[in-house]
Amino acid sequence: MTDDTYASMRKRINKANAGFRKGQPDTFKGFNLMHEQAMAAGALDHKTKELVAVALSVASRCDPCIAFHVPAAMRLGATREEIMEVLSVAVMMGGGPSLMYAAHTMEVVEEELAKDQS
Repeated sequence: MTDDTYASMRKRINKANAGFRKGQPDTFKGFNLMHEQAMAAGALDHKTKELVAVALSVASRCDPCIAFHVPAAMRLGATREEIMEVLSVAVMMGGGPSLMYAAHTMEVVEEELAKDQS
């Protein structure tokens, strides 16, 4: 990871996407609409959907996705224990590579918890 923290990664990614967002606003509108619809409460609540996104972020080995979805899940009330259980399923399905990204996920959890305590 080139960033010092996952929070700095989120800022860097948002800044880097600004030009793309400006140049292709319809793409971002479409993605944002899809995101809103997919995350809207239905048979599953929003927190559960964010936990699924965390697991899929680990399975797809996407550090920026982890950086965005872990704090989102935690803002919705996901606990360290819930995240660890989701990681167990992701590791069971994805093996060793998912285990490495589960560690990244726990780094974000600890970063977020430390932020809340300061």
